[in-house]
Amino acid sequence: MKQDTSRAPDRGGWSRTQTHGTTRAGDTATRSLTDASGRRGARGTRLRRLWRMARSRVRRVTRRATSAVTPAGWLAIAALVTGCVLGALFGWVEAWFVGVVFGVLLLVALPFLLGSRAYLVRISVDRLRVVAGSAVEVRVAVENASRRPALPATAELPVGDALREVPVPFIAGHASVELPLAVEAATRGVIAVGPLTLARRDPLGLLRREVTWRDTHLVRVHPKTVALPPGSAGMVRDLEGAASARLTDADLSFHAVRDYLPGDPLRHVHWKSTAKSGTLMVRQYEESQTARAAVLFDAEIESYATADEFELGVSVAASLSVQAVREGRERFIARGAGWQARAKAPRLGGLVELPSHTPEQLLDAWAELVAPEEPPPIEWLARSLTESRRQLSIVTIVTGSVPDLTRLRRAVVALPQGIAVAVVRCETLAEPTARLADGSVFFTVGALADLPQLQVRGGLL
Repeated sequence: MKQDTSRAPDRGGWSRTQTHGTTRAGDTATRSLTDASGRRGARGTRLRRLWRMARSRVRRVTRRATSAVTPAGWLAIAALVTGCVLGALFGWVEAWFVGVVFGVLLLVALPFLLGSRAYLVRISVDRLRVVAGSAVEVRVAVENASRRPALPATAELPVGDALREVPVPFIAGHASVELPLAVEAATRGVIAVGPLTLARRDPLGLLRREVTWRDTHLVRVHPKTVALPPGSAGMVRDLEGAASARLTDADLSFHAVRDYLPGDPLRHVHWKSTAKSGTLMVRQYEESQTARAAVLFDAEIESYATADEFELGVSVAASLSVQAVREGRERFIARGAGWQARAKAPRLGGLVELPSHTPEQLLDAWAELVAPEEPPPIEWLARSLTESRRQLSIVTIVTGSVPDLTRLRRAVVALPQGIAVAVVRCETLAEPTARLADGSVFFTVGALADLPQLQVRGGLL
Protein backbone atom coordinates (compact mmCIF):
# COMPACT_ATOMS: atom_id res chain seq x y z
CA MET A 1 0.00 0.00 0.00
CA LYS A 2 1.38 3.41 -1.09
CA GLN A 3 2.05 5.93 1.65
CA ASP A 4 1.20 9.68 1.31
CA THR A 5 4.35 11.42 2.42
CA SER A 6 3.31 14.89 1.29
CA ARG A 7 1.22 15.43 4.46
CA ALA A 8 3.59 13.74 6.91
CA PRO A 9 4.30 16.29 9.70
CA ASP A 10 7.79 15.02 10.27
CA ARG A 11 10.81 17.30 10.92
CA GLY A 12 12.39 17.30 7.48
CA GLY A 13 9.46 16.92 5.05
CA TRP A 14 6.62 18.99 3.71
CA SER A 15 6.40 21.46 6.55
CA ARG A 16 10.02 22.65 6.17
CA THR A 17 9.68 22.96 2.40
CA GLN A 18 6.50 25.00 2.73
CA THR A 19 8.07 27.25 5.39
CA HIS A 20 11.16 27.87 3.27
CA GLY A 21 9.12 28.73 0.23
CA THR A 22 6.94 31.12 2.25
CA THR A 23 10.02 32.90 3.68
CA ARG A 24 11.56 33.38 0.24
CA ALA A 25 8.33 34.82 -1.10
CA GLY A 26 8.05 37.12 1.91
CA ASP A 27 11.63 38.36 1.40
CA THR A 28 10.86 39.12 -2.24
CA ALA A 29 7.74 41.03 -1.28
CA THR A 30 9.64 42.91 1.45
CA ARG A 31 12.39 43.85 -0.98
CA SER A 32 9.79 45.06 -3.48
CA LEU A 33 8.11 47.19 -0.84
CA THR A 34 11.50 48.53 0.32
CA ASP A 35 12.58 49.38 -3.24
CA ALA A 36 9.28 51.10 -3.90
CA SER A 37 9.47 53.10 -0.69
CA GLY A 38 13.14 53.93 -1.43
CA ARG A 39 12.21 55.19 -4.89
CA ARG A 40 9.38 57.24 -3.44
CA GLY A 41 11.76 58.63 -0.77
CA ALA A 42 14.43 59.51 -3.34
CA ARG A 43 11.79 61.12 -5.54
CA GLY A 44 10.51 63.09 -2.58
CA THR A 45 14.04 64.19 -1.67
CA ARG A 46 14.66 65.39 -5.21
CA LEU A 47 11.36 67.23 -5.24
CA ARG A 48 12.16 68.92 -1.92
CA ARG A 49 15.63 69.87 -3.19
CA LEU A 50 14.16 71.31 -6.38
CA TRP A 51 11.55 73.18 -4.36
CA ARG A 52 14.22 74.69 -2.09
CA MET A 53 16.34 75.70 -5.09
CA ALA A 54 13.37 77.27 -6.84
CA ARG A 55 12.32 79.08 -3.66
CA SER A 56 15.82 80.44 -3.05
CA ARG A 57 16.09 81.55 -6.67
CA VAL A 58 12.74 83.31 -6.51
CA ARG A 59 13.79 85.02 -3.29
CA ARG A 60 17.05 86.11 -4.83
CA VAL A 61 15.35 87.49 -7.92
CA THR A 62 12.73 89.21 -5.78
CA ARG A 63 15.40 90.72 -3.56
CA ARG A 64 17.30 92.04 -6.55
CA ALA A 65 14.16 93.42 -8.13
CA THR A 66 13.00 95.16 -4.96
CA SER A 67 16.49 96.53 -4.25
CA ALA A 68 16.52 98.12 -7.70
CA VAL A 69 13.44 100.20 -6.91
CA THR A 70 14.08 103.60 -5.33
CA PRO A 71 11.59 105.38 -3.05
CA ALA A 72 10.45 107.38 -6.04
CA GLY A 73 10.01 104.12 -7.92
CA TRP A 74 7.83 102.67 -5.14
CA LEU A 75 5.71 105.80 -5.29
CA ALA A 76 5.32 105.32 -9.04
CA ILE A 77 4.34 101.66 -8.55
CA ALA A 78 1.78 102.66 -5.91
CA ALA A 79 0.32 105.29 -8.26
CA LEU A 80 0.19 102.70 -11.08
CA VAL A 81 -1.64 100.11 -8.96
CA THR A 82 -3.99 102.67 -7.42
CA GLY A 83 -4.88 104.19 -10.78
CA CYS A 84 -5.56 100.81 -12.38
CA VAL A 85 -7.69 99.61 -9.44
CA LEU A 86 -9.78 102.80 -9.28
CA GLY A 87 -10.18 102.84 -13.04
CA ALA A 88 -11.35 99.22 -13.13
CA LEU A 89 -13.75 99.58 -10.17
CA PHE A 90 -15.33 102.95 -10.89
CA GLY A 91 -14.50 103.47 -14.54
CA TRP A 92 -12.65 106.71 -13.91
CA VAL A 93 -10.77 107.86 -16.97
CA GLU A 94 -8.51 110.07 -14.87
CA ALA A 95 -7.43 107.07 -12.76
CA TRP A 96 -6.66 105.07 -15.89
CA PHE A 97 -4.65 108.00 -17.21
CA VAL A 98 -2.56 108.19 -14.03
CA GLY A 99 -1.92 104.43 -14.08
CA VAL A 100 -0.92 104.44 -17.74
CA VAL A 101 1.43 107.42 -17.31
CA PHE A 102 3.32 105.87 -14.40
CA GLY A 103 3.41 102.50 -16.16
CA VAL A 104 5.03 104.12 -19.20
CA LEU A 105 7.56 105.86 -16.96
CA LEU A 106 8.54 102.54 -15.36
CA LEU A 107 8.85 100.87 -18.75
CA VAL A 108 11.05 103.70 -20.04
CA ALA A 109 13.27 103.39 -16.94
CA LEU A 110 13.93 99.67 -17.45
CA PRO A 111 16.41 99.93 -20.41
CA PHE A 112 18.73 102.09 -18.31
CA LEU A 113 19.36 99.10 -16.04
CA LEU A 114 20.03 96.56 -18.76
CA GLY A 115 23.53 95.50 -19.70
CA SER A 116 26.64 95.28 -17.57
CA ARG A 117 30.03 96.94 -17.33
CA ALA A 118 33.02 94.62 -17.30
CA TYR A 119 35.06 96.79 -14.97
CA LEU A 120 38.06 95.68 -12.91
CA VAL A 121 38.49 98.14 -10.04
CA ARG A 122 41.47 98.44 -7.69
CA ILE A 123 41.83 101.03 -4.91
CA SER A 124 45.28 101.99 -3.62
CA VAL A 125 46.29 104.34 -0.80
CA ASP A 126 49.72 105.94 -0.59
CA ARG A 127 49.82 105.77 3.24
CA LEU A 128 47.86 103.81 5.81
CA ARG A 129 49.08 105.91 8.77
CA VAL A 130 49.01 109.70 8.76
CA VAL A 131 49.04 112.49 11.32
CA ALA A 132 45.96 114.59 11.94
CA GLY A 133 45.91 117.64 9.68
CA SER A 134 47.52 115.98 6.65
CA ALA A 135 46.04 114.43 3.49
CA VAL A 136 45.97 110.97 1.91
CA GLU A 137 46.16 110.34 -1.82
CA VAL A 138 43.78 107.65 -3.04
CA ARG A 139 44.00 106.23 -6.55
CA VAL A 140 41.16 104.34 -8.17
CA ALA A 141 42.30 102.21 -11.13
CA VAL A 142 39.44 101.21 -13.47
CA GLU A 143 40.05 98.73 -16.28
CA ASN A 144 37.59 97.79 -19.02
CA ALA A 145 37.93 94.01 -19.36
CA SER A 146 35.66 93.71 -22.41
CA ARG A 147 36.29 94.50 -26.03
CA ARG A 148 33.40 96.91 -26.23
CA PRO A 149 33.93 100.49 -25.04
CA ALA A 150 32.34 101.59 -21.77
CA LEU A 151 30.35 104.80 -21.63
CA PRO A 152 31.00 107.39 -18.92
CA ALA A 153 29.54 106.67 -15.52
CA THR A 154 29.57 107.97 -11.97
CA ALA A 155 30.89 105.83 -9.11
CA GLU A 156 30.39 106.35 -5.38
CA LEU A 157 33.29 105.90 -2.96
CA PRO A 158 32.64 106.01 0.81
CA VAL A 159 35.41 107.93 2.59
CA GLY A 160 34.79 107.79 6.31
CA ASP A 161 31.35 109.23 6.99
CA ALA A 162 31.24 111.03 3.63
CA LEU A 163 30.33 109.74 0.19
CA ARG A 164 32.50 110.94 -2.68
CA GLU A 165 31.37 110.82 -6.30
CA VAL A 166 34.07 109.63 -8.71
CA PRO A 167 33.36 110.37 -12.40
CA VAL A 168 34.48 107.46 -14.60
CA PRO A 169 35.26 108.68 -18.15
CA PHE A 170 34.84 106.88 -21.45
CA ILE A 171 37.08 103.79 -21.50
CA ALA A 172 37.90 101.93 -24.71
CA GLY A 173 37.99 98.16 -24.90
CA HIS A 174 40.79 96.55 -22.84
CA ALA A 175 41.91 100.01 -21.70
CA SER A 176 42.31 101.41 -18.22
CA VAL A 177 42.28 104.74 -16.45
CA GLU A 178 43.58 105.92 -13.07
CA LEU A 179 41.54 108.42 -11.08
CA PRO A 180 43.36 110.34 -8.29
CA LEU A 181 41.46 111.46 -5.24
CA ALA A 182 42.67 113.53 -2.28
CA VAL A 183 41.28 112.69 1.16
CA GLU A 184 41.69 115.19 3.97
CA ALA A 185 42.65 113.68 7.34
CA ALA A 186 41.77 116.67 9.48
CA THR A 187 40.98 114.93 12.76
CA ARG A 188 42.15 111.87 14.64
CA GLY A 189 40.35 108.62 13.90
CA VAL A 190 40.06 105.80 11.38
CA ILE A 191 38.99 106.54 7.80
CA ALA A 192 37.51 103.65 5.83
CA VAL A 193 38.10 104.09 2.09
CA GLY A 194 35.78 101.93 -0.02
CA PRO A 195 34.10 99.87 -1.25
CA LEU A 196 33.50 101.46 -4.66
CA THR A 197 29.93 101.29 -5.98
CA LEU A 198 28.90 101.93 -9.56
CA ALA A 199 25.24 102.92 -9.75
CA ARG A 200 23.11 102.94 -12.86
CA ARG A 201 19.84 104.85 -12.73
CA ASP A 202 17.27 106.34 -15.03
CA PRO A 203 16.97 110.12 -15.46
CA LEU A 204 13.92 110.30 -13.15
CA GLY A 205 15.52 108.17 -10.43
CA LEU A 206 12.80 105.52 -10.36
CA LEU A 207 15.10 102.52 -10.71
CA ARG A 208 18.67 102.00 -9.57
CA ARG A 209 21.15 99.18 -10.08
CA GLU A 210 24.38 98.93 -8.12
CA VAL A 211 27.58 96.96 -8.62
CA THR A 212 30.04 96.96 -5.70
CA TRP A 213 33.73 96.02 -5.66
CA ARG A 214 34.79 94.90 -2.17
CA ASP A 215 38.13 96.68 -1.97
CA THR A 216 38.45 98.56 1.33
CA HIS A 217 41.38 100.23 3.08
CA LEU A 218 41.61 101.57 6.64
CA VAL A 219 43.63 104.75 7.11
CA ARG A 220 44.52 105.44 10.74
CA VAL A 221 44.90 109.11 11.54
CA HIS A 222 47.29 109.44 14.49
CA PRO A 223 47.03 112.29 16.97
CA LYS A 224 49.61 115.04 16.83
CA THR A 225 52.61 114.33 19.05
CA VAL A 226 55.71 116.23 20.11
CA ALA A 227 59.23 114.95 20.80
CA LEU A 228 60.04 115.09 24.52
CA PRO A 229 63.53 115.43 26.00
CA PRO A 230 65.04 111.98 26.66
CA GLY A 231 65.93 111.17 30.26
CA SER A 232 64.46 114.27 31.88
CA ALA A 233 65.62 115.40 35.31
CA GLY A 234 64.50 113.28 38.19
CA MET A 235 64.28 110.15 36.08
CA VAL A 236 66.44 107.06 35.67
CA ARG A 237 69.49 107.89 33.54
CA ASP A 238 71.76 104.91 34.03
CA LEU A 239 71.23 101.55 32.42
CA GLU A 240 71.31 99.67 35.72
CA GLY A 241 68.35 101.45 37.27
CA ALA A 242 67.99 103.34 40.54
CA ALA A 243 68.77 101.65 43.82
CA SER A 244 65.85 101.18 46.18
CA ALA A 245 65.61 100.59 49.92
CA ARG A 246 64.95 96.87 49.41
CA LEU A 247 67.90 94.52 49.95
CA THR A 248 68.66 91.47 47.86
CA ASP A 249 71.37 88.85 47.54
CA ALA A 250 72.10 89.40 43.83
CA ASP A 251 72.13 92.73 42.03
CA LEU A 252 74.52 95.46 40.91
CA SER A 253 74.41 98.07 43.69
CA PHE A 254 76.66 96.86 46.58
CA HIS A 255 75.32 97.69 50.05
CA ALA A 256 77.11 95.73 52.85
CA VAL A 257 78.25 92.29 53.97
CA ARG A 258 76.56 89.80 56.25
CA ASP A 259 77.20 86.39 57.74
CA TYR A 260 77.10 83.38 55.49
CA LEU A 261 73.91 81.34 55.59
CA PRO A 262 73.46 77.78 54.31
CA GLY A 263 72.48 77.90 50.66
CA ASP A 264 74.26 81.18 49.79
CA PRO A 265 76.26 80.93 46.52
CA LEU A 266 80.01 80.85 47.07
CA ARG A 267 80.53 83.41 44.31
CA HIS A 268 79.03 86.05 46.64
CA VAL A 269 81.55 85.40 49.43
CA HIS A 270 83.50 88.54 50.32
CA TRP A 271 86.97 87.06 50.96
CA LYS A 272 88.58 90.17 52.46
CA SER A 273 85.91 90.47 55.14
CA THR A 274 86.09 86.72 55.68
CA ALA A 275 89.85 86.92 56.28
CA LYS A 276 89.47 89.78 58.77
CA SER A 277 86.60 88.32 60.78
CA GLY A 278 87.50 84.66 60.51
CA THR A 279 83.94 83.72 59.46
CA LEU A 280 82.39 83.48 56.04
CA MET A 281 80.86 86.79 54.92
CA VAL A 282 78.77 87.34 51.78
CA ARG A 283 77.88 90.46 49.86
CA GLN A 284 74.49 92.10 50.16
CA TYR A 285 73.02 94.40 47.48
CA GLU A 286 70.38 97.06 47.11
CA GLU A 287 67.71 96.03 44.68
CA SER A 288 67.82 98.08 41.47
CA GLN A 289 64.63 99.06 39.72
CA THR A 290 63.98 100.66 36.37
CA ALA A 291 61.38 103.32 35.73
CA ARG A 292 57.94 101.83 35.32
CA ALA A 293 55.74 104.52 33.81
CA ALA A 294 51.95 104.65 33.66
CA VAL A 295 49.85 107.14 31.69
CA LEU A 296 46.22 107.57 32.73
CA PHE A 297 43.99 109.45 30.31
CA ASP A 298 40.78 111.06 31.50
CA ALA A 299 38.19 110.03 28.91
CA GLU A 300 35.30 111.98 30.42
CA ILE A 301 34.11 114.53 27.85
CA GLU A 302 32.79 116.79 30.61
CA SER A 303 36.35 117.20 31.88
CA TYR A 304 37.23 119.23 28.78
CA ALA A 305 35.79 122.62 27.87
CA THR A 306 35.86 122.11 24.09
CA ALA A 307 36.48 119.37 21.55
CA ASP A 308 39.84 120.94 20.66
CA GLU A 309 40.84 120.72 24.32
CA PHE A 310 39.93 117.04 24.32
CA GLU A 311 42.13 116.42 21.29
CA LEU A 312 44.92 118.37 23.01
CA GLY A 313 44.65 115.93 25.92
CA VAL A 314 44.86 112.98 23.55
CA SER A 315 47.98 114.46 21.93
CA VAL A 316 49.63 115.05 25.31
CA ALA A 317 48.88 111.50 26.51
CA ALA A 318 50.07 110.06 23.20
CA SER A 319 53.32 112.04 23.36
CA LEU A 320 54.08 110.86 26.89
CA SER A 321 53.29 107.23 26.11
CA VAL A 322 55.25 107.19 22.85
CA GLN A 323 58.28 108.64 24.65
CA ALA A 324 58.10 105.83 27.22
CA VAL A 325 57.95 103.23 24.44
CA ARG A 326 60.90 104.74 22.59
CA GLU A 327 63.05 104.75 25.73
CA GLY A 328 62.23 101.10 26.36
CA ARG A 329 60.67 101.60 29.78
CA GLU A 330 58.15 99.32 31.35
CA ARG A 331 54.91 101.18 30.68
CA PHE A 332 51.21 100.92 31.30
CA ILE A 333 49.08 103.12 29.09
CA ALA A 334 45.50 102.89 30.23
CA ARG A 335 42.15 104.44 29.56
CA GLY A 336 38.76 104.13 31.17
CA ALA A 337 36.88 100.87 30.69
CA GLY A 338 33.99 102.81 29.19
CA TRP A 339 35.97 103.58 26.07
CA GLN A 340 35.46 101.30 23.12
CA ALA A 341 38.22 100.46 20.66
CA ARG A 342 37.79 98.70 17.33
CA ALA A 343 40.51 96.24 18.38
CA LYS A 344 40.20 94.29 21.59
CA ALA A 345 42.52 95.45 24.34
CA PRO A 346 43.52 93.60 27.52
CA ARG A 347 41.81 94.62 30.73
CA LEU A 348 43.47 94.83 34.11
CA GLY A 349 41.91 96.06 37.29
CA GLY A 350 38.98 97.62 35.44
CA LEU A 351 41.29 99.59 33.14
CA VAL A 352 41.76 98.95 29.44
CA GLU A 353 45.45 98.73 28.54
CA LEU A 354 46.54 99.94 25.14
CA PRO A 355 49.00 97.77 23.18
CA SER A 356 52.41 99.41 23.30
CA HIS A 357 54.97 97.06 21.79
CA THR A 358 55.94 99.63 19.14
CA PRO A 359 55.19 103.36 18.75
CA GLU A 360 53.15 102.65 15.60
CA GLN A 361 50.98 100.11 17.42
CA LEU A 362 50.41 102.52 20.29
CA LEU A 363 49.50 105.40 17.97
CA ASP A 364 47.12 103.09 16.10
CA ALA A 365 45.39 102.40 19.40
CA TRP A 366 45.11 106.12 20.14
CA ALA A 367 43.66 106.67 16.66
CA GLU A 368 41.05 103.91 17.08
CA LEU A 369 39.63 105.13 20.39
CA VAL A 370 36.04 106.37 20.43
CA ALA A 371 34.58 108.43 23.27
CA PRO A 372 31.98 106.60 25.43
CA GLU A 373 28.64 107.81 26.68
CA GLU A 374 29.32 107.28 30.41
CA PRO A 375 33.07 107.17 31.06
CA PRO A 376 34.47 106.66 34.57
CA PRO A 377 35.83 109.71 36.43
CA ILE A 378 39.51 110.34 36.94
CA GLU A 379 39.33 109.34 40.63
CA TRP A 380 38.05 105.91 39.58
CA LEU A 381 40.96 105.52 37.15
CA ALA A 382 43.50 106.24 39.89
CA ARG A 383 41.79 103.89 42.35
CA SER A 384 41.60 101.11 39.73
CA LEU A 385 45.29 101.53 38.98
CA THR A 386 46.07 101.13 42.68
CA GLU A 387 43.91 98.01 42.93
CA SER A 388 45.70 96.47 39.96
CA ARG A 389 48.84 96.25 42.18
CA ARG A 390 51.25 97.14 39.40
CA GLN A 391 54.79 97.95 40.48
CA LEU A 392 55.06 101.54 39.21
CA SER A 393 57.50 104.34 39.81
CA ILE A 394 55.93 107.17 37.77
CA VAL A 395 52.26 107.94 37.04
CA THR A 396 51.15 110.74 34.73
CA ILE A 397 47.48 111.78 34.77
CA VAL A 398 46.20 113.69 31.74
CA THR A 399 42.92 115.56 32.10
CA GLY A 400 41.16 118.73 30.99
CA SER A 401 40.61 122.18 32.48
CA VAL A 402 37.23 121.47 34.11
CA PRO A 403 38.32 119.30 37.11
CA ASP A 404 39.34 121.53 40.01
CA LEU A 405 42.39 121.11 42.20
CA THR A 406 40.41 119.25 44.89
CA ARG A 407 39.39 116.48 42.49
CA LEU A 408 42.91 116.18 41.16
CA ARG A 409 44.31 115.88 44.67
CA ARG A 410 41.83 113.11 45.45
CA ALA A 411 43.05 111.27 42.37
CA VAL A 412 46.68 111.70 43.47
CA VAL A 413 45.92 110.50 47.01
CA ALA A 414 44.26 107.36 45.60
CA LEU A 415 47.56 106.30 44.00
CA PRO A 416 50.09 104.19 45.93
CA GLN A 417 52.65 106.00 48.04
CA GLY A 418 56.28 106.12 47.05
CA ILE A 419 55.73 106.86 43.36
CA ALA A 420 56.23 110.11 41.48
CA VAL A 421 52.97 111.63 40.23
CA ALA A 422 52.50 114.28 37.56
CA VAL A 423 49.12 115.81 36.65
CA VAL A 424 48.80 117.50 33.27
CA ARG A 425 45.81 119.84 32.84
CA CYS A 426 45.08 120.68 29.23
CA GLU A 427 43.55 124.13 28.72
CA THR A 428 43.56 125.60 25.23
CA LEU A 429 45.64 128.82 24.90
CA ALA A 430 46.36 128.91 28.64
CA GLU A 431 49.63 130.16 30.10
CA PRO A 432 51.95 127.16 30.60
CA THR A 433 52.75 126.64 34.27
CA ALA A 434 54.43 123.99 36.44
CA ARG A 435 54.15 123.91 40.22
CA LEU A 436 54.76 121.45 43.03
CA ALA A 437 51.92 120.66 45.43
CA ASP A 438 51.56 117.80 47.93
CA GLY A 439 54.69 116.15 46.57
CA SER A 440 53.32 116.01 43.02
CA VAL A 441 53.91 118.17 39.97
CA PHE A 442 50.92 119.94 38.40
CA PHE A 443 51.29 121.14 34.81
CA THR A 444 49.01 123.40 32.80
CA VAL A 445 49.47 122.99 29.06
CA GLY A 446 47.97 125.52 26.65
CA ALA A 447 49.46 124.04 23.50
CA LEU A 448 51.24 120.84 22.60
CA ALA A 449 54.51 122.71 22.04
CA ASP A 450 54.54 123.74 25.73
CA LEU A 451 54.99 120.18 26.97
CA PRO A 452 58.78 119.72 26.40
CA GLN A 453 59.67 122.96 28.22
CA LEU A 454 57.35 122.09 31.09
CA GLN A 455 58.88 118.62 31.41
CA VAL A 456 62.34 120.12 31.81
CA ARG A 457 61.08 122.76 34.25
CA GLY A 458 59.04 120.32 36.31
CA GLY A 459 61.72 117.65 36.35
CA LEU A 460 59.34 114.79 35.70
CA LEU A 461 58.51 112.77 32.59
